[in-house]
This record gives sequence, structure tokens and C-alpha cells, in this order.
Amino acid sequence: TRETLRTYAYRPSIVLDGGGSSIASTGLRYVGNPYVYGGNSLTNGTDCSGFVHLIHSACGISTPRDSNSLAGGGRAVSESEMLPGDVVCYYGHVGIYIGNGQIVHASTPSSGIKVSNMYYRSIRCVRRYW
Repeated sequence: TRETLRTYAYRPSIVLDGGGSSIASTGLRYVGNPYVYGGNSLTNGTDCSGFVHLIHSACGISTPRDSNSLAGGGRAVSESEMLPGDVVCYYGHVGIYIGNGQIVHASTPSSGIKVSNMYYRSIRCVRRYW
């Protein structure tokens, strides 16, 4: 069978500009694709840290692969200084900030890669890799 890449024209209600805009817009192209624990494919499935790692890699940026290491790498950014492309870290989870208080992330096996309010759970820290 032929693999089908599901991409969606998600159009956030924000203007993406600055160094992280390509990270945010690249992540949004995969909304609707599957979540797979330990997966490393944006089309066949990935988990949260794999999603962040693969999106950054697609933009030419090296990041750690696991959520705990992602929370300790890059540069610390305060919530008031967040820009699209920053990594929002939770305990045991990570996502990519897209602006307007939203993240794109590989959420769960039932919901896959999706957009959520960044405050859907308590934020541990925010890191910038770009």
C-alpha cells in the first residue's frame, strides 16, 4: 500500500514572523497525523518529543529527542517573551508554540498531532533552540 501523507492547511489567527516562524508553520503542516509512542515518523506516527525533534530537524536545528532533555537544553525563555517556534515543556510532554496561546503537539493515540491551548496543563518551562 502507498503511504498517504495527511497535511492540513491549518491557518492560525496569528502572524508568524521571526526566526521561529518556520518551525511553527512546519509543525502545523502535520496536524491530523498519528501519535505513536516512540515513533519517529511525521507521517506514520511520532510521540511528543519525536515531533518536536523532527520538526526542528526539518528546519535544520538539532535538538534532544526526549522531553526531559528538551526541557534542559536550548535557551530559557519567559512566557512573556515567547515567540512561535519555542518549545513549551510540561512534565512528561512537550509542544511547539505557534502564537496566540496555542501549541501544536503530538498529543495522544486517539487525537494525534493537534493544536491545543498552551495552558491545558501546567507549564514546566519554555526553551528556544533557534
